[in-house]
Amino acid sequence: MKIAVVLRQVPDLVEPLEVAGSGDALDLDRASFLVNESDDHALEQAVLLKEAVGAAVAVTALDFGDVDNTLYTAAAKGADRIIKIPLDGEALPPSRAMAAMLAEVIKGLEVDLVLIGCQAHNELEGSLAPQLAVALGLPYVGVIRGVQAGDEPGRVRAFKEFPGAVMAQMSVRLPAVLGILAAAQAPRYVPVSRIRAAMKSTEFGQQPVAAFGVEPGLKVRSLYAPQVAGRAEMIDGSEEAVAARLAEILVEKGILK
Repeated sequence: MKIAVVLRQVPDLVEPLEVAGSGDALDLDRASFLVNESDDHALEQAVLLKEAVGAAVAVTALDFGDVDNTLYTAAAKGADRIIKIPLDGEALPPSRAMAAMLAEVIKGLEVDLVLIGCQAHNELEGSLAPQLAVALGLPYVGVIRGVQAGDEPGRVRAFKEFPGAVMAQMSVRLPAVLGILAAAQAPRYVPVSRIRAAMKSTEFGQQPVAAFGVEPGLKVRSLYAPQVAGRAEMIDGSEEAVAARLAEILVEKGILK
């Protein structure tokens, strides 16, 4: 089995984000970046399949943010091949253009399975994963929590989560794209020494892709920081005093009479 994994860089939400002067985008010049959480789970799931059935894992990513460190970490975890896609300029293209660029690279890998995080906090409604499937012309199943080898060749078992934490087991015919919400286990920790070793031994493949002039499906007209409307009231005192104040608040809000 050949697996392709897409890794994305997203702004670290621990750092404060600011709106750019244009008013329609974030100012990312001072932002720090880290690997997208669900993409990290997609990589972990690929490595688990590699350990279970001997799959070959190729990782591809756009050259954005602190991507080199993410890719060296992927190599240390067990990725067999790393492909970095150069970008013209410092900004990310629209998601449909990103999907087209990623698809151009993945098509050449002739893989059986594509794993990508089903969401990212800097995109709208988890759009990239299904758009990638469309660009590849492959079926897509999203919100997956775990993938196992199928009972017969050319299939995998995917565990899809529905609202209400209802889980369904699906038999998915390959090739296919799966949007991963969580791997069968949490992403493994990689010691810094292994990452440093990967830095010395790993070579990235560079595959330039022509820019796709794809208009965004939804254009952001303006962004603004949320305004603070109020703050929480911290209630101190004895249990009786706290209970009395809580009752007063419920009465003030009209919940109790």
